[in-house]
Amino acid sequence: MSAPAALHEEEALGKPYDAALMRRLLRYLRPYLSLVVVAILMLLLVAGLQLAAPYLTQVAIDRAIPARDLGLVRVLAFAFLAANAGEFVLDYAQTVVTAVIGQRVMVDLRLEIFRKLQRLGVAFYDRNPVGRLMTRVTTDVETLNELFTSGVVALFGDVFTLGVIAAWMLVADWRLALASFAVIPFIALAATVFRLRARAAYREIRVRIARINAFLQEHLSGMRVVQLFGREARAAAAFDGVNRAHLDANLASITVYALFFPVVELLTSIAIASLLVYGGARALDHTLTVGVLAAFLQLVRRFFRPLQDLSEKFNILQSAMASSERVFALLDERETVRDPAAPRRLARPVRGAVAFEDVWFRYPQSARGGEGRPGVAEGPAGEGAPDDGWVLRGVSFTADPGRTVAIVGHTGAGKTTIINLLLRYYDVDRGRITVDGVDIRELAQEELRGLIGLVQQDIFLFTGDIRGNIRLDAPVSDAAVEEAARRVGADRLIARLPAGYDHRLDERGQNLSVGERQLLAFARALAVDPAILVLDEATSSVDAQAEEQIQAAILELMRGRTSLVIAHRLSTVQHADAILVLHHGRLLERGTHRELLERNGLYRRLYQLQLGADLAGVE
Repeated sequence: MSAPAALHEEEALGKPYDAALMRRLLRYLRPYLSLVVVAILMLLLVAGLQLAAPYLTQVAIDRAIPARDLGLVRVLAFAFLAANAGEFVLDYAQTVVTAVIGQRVMVDLRLEIFRKLQRLGVAFYDRNPVGRLMTRVTTDVETLNELFTSGVVALFGDVFTLGVIAAWMLVADWRLALASFAVIPFIALAATVFRLRARAAYREIRVRIARINAFLQEHLSGMRVVQLFGREARAAAAFDGVNRAHLDANLASITVYALFFPVVELLTSIAIASLLVYGGARALDHTLTVGVLAAFLQLVRRFFRPLQDLSEKFNILQSAMASSERVFALLDERETVRDPAAPRRLARPVRGAVAFEDVWFRYPQSARGGEGRPGVAEGPAGEGAPDDGWVLRGVSFTADPGRTVAIVGHTGAGKTTIINLLLRYYDVDRGRITVDGVDIRELAQEELRGLIGLVQQDIFLFTGDIRGNIRLDAPVSDAAVEEAARRVGADRLIARLPAGYDHRLDERGQNLSVGERQLLAFARALAVDPAILVLDEATSSVDAQAEEQIQAAILELMRGRTSLVIAHRLSTVQHADAILVLHHGRLLERGTHRELLERNGLYRRLYQLQLGADLAGVE
């Protein structure tokens, strides 16, 4: 199987109809049951009015016209117009009501999906592309909206209309009714072929849409790389292929529809022709009135229209089943990191003592990548790590309140994994992590993460003003926001901006430099006054001038707090109270900068390599 096919194989359709899924879908109608009842009542009235016109036509031809009763003809004509006007008004009202139902259900469902996405752990996002998740919230929910607006209620109305018209025709003249129904087997055959072809065409369209979304998400996110390496032409050619595949799938679907509806029209015309031949012969023999024949000619068209609609609504039902299966699979996704039933509370004030006790961890198989990827990680000397997937192996250390612990090691050693575990993005496989002596799995995630101020290498700022980006949703006053910015030196940056703290940031803060975004991240961390500070490569992406200002901000941040600092540049952690050296997930060395240099171990080799590289850069 090719990579694109494997990536989107979940787009394959399941059963055309799943009763369990439908029952679950219908639960979303409960808050709007009164509107559903109103819509159904209007559909029943429309079905009744559809019988009025043929009946009035029959009365006019068989009674009013032969009797030359002009007054009755006028009354019947007025009733005919009134019935059609009533049908128009009810159709309009029913369309509006079902649209309101569908839109409200769509709002409820999207909100439920978004809340679920916020509860799912990082491991879920490791294995699910953003483009696929966006498809769930947008395209799939929109498909379910179509089910509620033109599917469920309208389907009930079509079935009721068919039953009422068929009953009227059989009562009026069962032999003429059977002549009208003679083409139904052929319509059923055409509908079966249509459903099969439409199902295949719909599946292809869904796969192509998912691939377009995934392609766009990947290439738009990586546009800098695309432009840097001059891949615009190749990317455009690749997108042209994906886009044309989507076009071909849609054209195939259009062909199916373009064939089906004319076939139904043709069969309807055959039914009308058979009525004219058979009914005309009986009218000439005076065994059938002309009024009944005229009424039947109107009823036949009204009878076959719901049959045509039912075949089309099967496609809506099919797409809704496929979309609901994917949406409910997302809503049923197990939350791997969950709060305990009765969370513990830390004693106040929180001291911020952190301890890792014999911690073992490996990433879920589907999420392994980077530090978590299985395979051999190469160290400075080229020795290989065991290929068993473990990222951390029996790691134990403590970070006492008010002390700074630095974590260093080569790429893939497990440094960032330590932070991921402390924040409970993942849970440990063995051992435990404690804060003030309490296992973090016994704490509510909100309380745990509220204790930690995190500054990462890749700073994420939201579209909005600077004040909101520093505060986020924390209960922090404007004065506290401004004080935090002042203490880390971000106030000078903010003072230069046209609107100050109300200055609007572009998506991800792209209208600021890396160093400026870093300062705002430090202000954000300081504003909530965390007991524990975590710096994950916080200065690796800035130049020397910016780093000097940021180092001053870091010193202010760390004052009086438990601090865990991950760094590639060893020059930034020389003053830490303790330095932990990780190697292939094991804690190989620990000590101060001077103690580790004297041991002549891995830390000394790393330091010498970086020192040599720095000196070469100076030269």
